Amino acid sequence: MRSSILVQKFGGTSVGSIERIQSVARWALDSQARGERVVLVVSAMSGDTNRLVSLATQVDPIPQSSEYDLLIASGEQVSVGLVTLAINAEARKRGLALPQGRAARGLLGHQIGILTDSVYSKARIRAIDTSVLEREIERGVIPVIAGFQGVDDEGNITTLGRGGSDTSAVAVAAALRGRYEQVDCEIYTDVDGVYTTDPRLCPKARKVARISYEEMMELASLGAKVLQIRSVELAAKYGIPLHVRSSFDPVEGTWVVAKEQLGESMENVVVSGVAADAAQVKWTLQNVPDQPSVAARIFGALSEAAIVVDVIVQDISQQGQLTVSFTVGQADAAKTRQVLEGLKTADFRDLRIVERAGLAKVSVVGVGMQNHPGVATQMFKLLAQSDINIELITTSEIKISCLIDGNRTRDAVQALHSGFGLDRLEGVV
Repeated sequence: MRSSILVQKFGGTSVGSIERIQSVARWALDSQARGERVVLVVSAMSGDTNRLVSLATQVDPIPQSSEYDLLIASGEQVSVGLVTLAINAEARKRGLALPQGRAARGLLGHQIGILTDSVYSKARIRAIDTSVLEREIERGVIPVIAGFQGVDDEGNITTLGRGGSDTSAVAVAAALRGRYEQVDCEIYTDVDGVYTTDPRLCPKARKVARISYEEMMELASLGAKVLQIRSVELAAKYGIPLHVRSSFDPVEGTWVVAKEQLGESMENVVVSGVAADAAQVKWTLQNVPDQPSVAARIFGALSEAAIVVDVIVQDISQQGQLTVSFTVGQADAAKTRQVLEGLKTADFRDLRIVERAGLAKVSVVGVGMQNHPGVATQMFKLLAQSDINIELITTSEIKISCLIDGNRTRDAVQALHSGFGLDRLEGVV
């Protein structure tokens, strides 16, 4: 075991212009000057991935292939090249001694052996070969890694889904852990931490000093876009604290840690955050045969297409037929429609598919909910007082979610935020 490592991930807005890229270069060299051994993970420049996705969907409305991942992974290659050039230029300007003639080296996913499965656009990391990384670190060179991407067993470029650079950073930190005494992970973005809710929806949102892995995973899965959920899952699995910070303002951000590290003030909080996802589509399948295998067939087909299903409700059988409702994100709507239409075989010949878009999912989250009854009742009362109708409900030990009309998202978030006392929550910044 040798010294410590600081993995720093910079998101799209943090590398969104040449000025911002030069700021990242200075930040990395300043960290190194303080004695840190720095590894950078960067996203595509702000807007680049959206532009590439738009180009792809103009050619193919449902582009699922290795060529699609090859295309959208190219944004990170641009960022890696520019950030590496900026670090080397800044190092020369500072008159630093450059090992191997450079202060930084750019590395794509395949160059450091980020091995994934072959689920294109939603690949999962299987392993990382850290030998190249360790060699550059020991030379005093800053590795600049392309986030969001890897390579499968056949050498095809794969991508990890929206926000995948977060997962890349945590996976790199986890792979290096055990080889170094300490590995820390900082996630730099355009906000200065995790808030009790989206400040754009609720002006009274407040920054949280610390939040548990479990709460952050729920918030990430429910619409909070600060961290990708898989990055938090990895951090929790390997016990890596995450520091979510702003690359625009060097203030203390939010620490995502084990719940035992929250401190007494935050342990007593029943609800720690409100999340909203205004891009939900509800699907209702009518005339579904009441058979033991039917649910497995429907949701198995959706799973094979890598579609994440959220709320599921099945009505009581009437005259040998069921009604099944579920929700998916808007991004998967076209693919879901394709899968469901494909079910209309002899066994599902009377199947009727009803699609309803324009819905939102609002949720309250908190580890304190495990030991406090009545949270659901209070949530329903608060929504009722704002005349907001609930279509579907789902719960877990630390969250309650309600599906509502998307036009009432802001009203719902503000009502829940105030009603659960988050406007005046202690233990936040």
